[in-house]
Amino acid sequence: MSSFIKGTMWLAGAIFLVKILGFVNRMVIARLIGEEGVGLYMAVFPAFILTVTAVQFGLPVAVTRSVAAAENDAQRKHILYTSLFITLSLAVVLTPLLCLFAPYLAESLFHDKRAVLPLYAIAPSVPIIAVSSIIRAYFQGKMHMKPAAISQLVEQIVRIGLIIATGRLLLPYGIEYAAAGAMAAASVGELMSLFYLLASFRPEWKKVRQWPGRWTSRALSGEIAETALPAVGSRLIGSGAWFLEPIVVVKSLAIAGLASSEAMKEYGVLTGYALPLMFLPSFLTVALSSSLVPDISESFSKKKFSAIAWRVNESIRFCLFSGGFAAVVLFLFAEPLMLVMYHIKKGADLIQLMAPFFLFYYCQGPLQAVLQALNLSRAAMLNSFYGAAVKLCIIFLLSSQPAFGIRGTAISISAGIVLVTLLHTASMLKSVPFSLQYGLYAKIVLLLAFTYLGSHAFLPFLMHNTFLYLGGGILGCLAVYLFGAAVLGIFKKEDINTLLFWRT
Repeated sequence: MSSFIKGTMWLAGAIFLVKILGFVNRMVIARLIGEEGVGLYMAVFPAFILTVTAVQFGLPVAVTRSVAAAENDAQRKHILYTSLFITLSLAVVLTPLLCLFAPYLAESLFHDKRAVLPLYAIAPSVPIIAVSSIIRAYFQGKMHMKPAAISQLVEQIVRIGLIIATGRLLLPYGIEYAAAGAMAAASVGELMSLFYLLASFRPEWKKVRQWPGRWTSRALSGEIAETALPAVGSRLIGSGAWFLEPIVVVKSLAIAGLASSEAMKEYGVLTGYALPLMFLPSFLTVALSSSLVPDISESFSKKKFSAIAWRVNESIRFCLFSGGFAAVVLFLFAEPLMLVMYHIKKGADLIQLMAPFFLFYYCQGPLQAVLQALNLSRAAMLNSFYGAAVKLCIIFLLSSQPAFGIRGTAISISAGIVLVTLLHTASMLKSVPFSLQYGLYAKIVLLLAFTYLGSHAFLPFLMHNTFLYLGGGILGCLAVYLFGAAVLGIFKKEDINTLLFWRT
């Protein structure tokens, strides 16, 4: 079994559980603090992510890529020490700044003083994430995916347990205290995850703890910076756009005639209810993205362009196949999914609106990973900038119109996803000699249409029971989808072997 397949499967399984647990976490939060509380939670979260992005400084991608290409433990030691020093130094500076500017962010930008407490509660996790992200990247660079995967499970389990334990206790004091409790639970979860990573790192520490001679290298420092700077630029653009998103949405909805509390509820439904469902199926492509960086970096360093082209084409096929089924399910079962998960129908229309476009999102992560592995992080950064700019402009233009409202925000998110994915594809084609699989794309479209029409043949017979409609409907939809994929040649015998960890 190849290390790439083994590592990807390990990550896929763990990330699937992490996604499920993360979704359970969102469900618990949504049921405890309601739409307005979720809106407050999600309005604060981008500010935290922006700080974390600045602290990480693009180093996780650079560490993974550099460790994969390193020739010996001396080079890996330099990469580890340099990255930890940079990210911890940034954490020492930026974490106090987040706390210092929390009142200003709450009052002037979010227009809600209650946002101060959640910001204070999440701030302690910034330096913790700074260290854990570097250690995870180190493991991934060595294609040792197990510790990175399990650490994320530990974080989610601890977080959910604390939210359940403290949520009801804090809610009587106000929504802001309940949201702050959820943020504090995230901080403790990250701390437990770091403890696990440090315990797993002990065998590696013996290799890098003591090493004769210099452990600094201008060449290696330049290599790290060459990858890290464009990567942090790309992430800062994405995080910055996410940070500005709730501000622009609330202001646009206010222009459309909604009060700030109502605007926060609408934003909470989109980002706290609908989008987590949309992101849930991406566990496979996230795992694939993490495994692609070291694998393609190694092939690129050895000038194996044919291997890169094959891996990219297979990755796109896998993303379209898995993402296509997710898109059909989300479109067909949006309402029952919302009823079962959140006990509300609100937001189902947003899911149906975005589902077809999220097929591009499921391909975007692996494409960006390929660009980073090919040392094209600058191109990925520019693509992210264009997508973020277009998204924010469309939000303001559409969400400020009463006819669109929050649906305008959903349209803008979809437009940004499609644009960035297409730009990533164009950037990759300039550097890797391979052809797009237009025949595959046509087959995917036929498969989606066949599955949608075929599912309508039996779904009316399941309408009398929500759980039967959802469970039986999804299984029936899967059967139709797999049959169509087999007929069209999208799903192959070799894929079954791969899923069973056999050599192909």
